[in-house]
Amino acid sequence: MIQVVQNYGMMILAALGQTLLLCLLSLCIAMIIGLVVALFNVSHKRGLNFIGTVFVDAIRGVPLIVLAYFIYFGVPAGMKAMGAVDFRLSALQAGTAALSMNCGAYMAEIIRAGIQSVDRGQMEASRSLGLSYGQSMRLIVLPQAIKTMIPSIINQYIITLKDTSILSVIGFPELTNVGKTIMGNTFRPLEAWAVIAIVYLVVIVSLSKGSHAMERKLNVGR
Repeated sequence: MIQVVQNYGMMILAALGQTLLLCLLSLCIAMIIGLVVALFNVSHKRGLNFIGTVFVDAIRGVPLIVLAYFIYFGVPAGMKAMGAVDFRLSALQAGTAALSMNCGAYMAEIIRAGIQSVDRGQMEASRSLGLSYGQSMRLIVLPQAIKTMIPSIINQYIITLKDTSILSVIGFPELTNVGKTIMGNTFRPLEAWAVIAIVYLVVIVSLSKGSHAMERKLNVGR
């Protein structure tokens, strides 16, 4: 195992950087998608409810690997059929889109549940004071809901980081993909995957501990 680290350490670090970059981009986009879709789902307008429900059900009902294949191979094929013959998606672009949509659907349900956990009287009271629906949601409801959402959001972040490994199927140079390369070069599957597993373990446990510390800090005085 030490020999694997010595020979492929820089490659593993580069793959870790790609993994974290993909995860960070996806989570930022997923938060936006999740917030918008959650607001659709708690809206009193049927059209918005329908859009939000269809998005969540459709994305959650499709495995991430299928979604990744569809975006990476299917979307360019569809664009070519419509005449955009030069349209291409890199593995990073397709991977970010797939992870963002997948995580966004789950994030939407987390945010929706957080919003609905706030007493309805809070919204009614703020509206009676002259605040608009948007102002009431932004200033009154969401600040209270965020505290109940933190544990679920932390858990979803960790799941998304682990889900980046699935995108090795489209050739994205993340940790799992590099693990396959090392195994193919060394013919030492035990050592290769042990090193990759340890890297994942260290990163995920560190993020988990840091996130729980932040959670405790935000809950001070709650």
